[in-house]
Amino acid sequence: MKSPEPGLCGECRHARRLGTARSEFLRCARSDAEPGYPRYPMLPVLACRGFEPRRAPEGVSPAGGVG
Repeated sequence: MKSPEPGLCGECRHARRLGTARSEFLRCARSDAEPGYPRYPMLPVLACRGFEPRRAPEGVSPAGGVG
């Protein structure tokens, strides 16, 4: 069985991949401190107000400004 595409979670810095030999899950680390986020979101996630890319795009500082 093929895993579903993760959507935004696949590129989010808050996503943590957990799994066993037979299963894989994406866990949202934001759920630890912010109860409004599901611990294990239904995939694919197409919209999320807490999405943050793993690394800033080229030319953009991590604080969000142009660098």
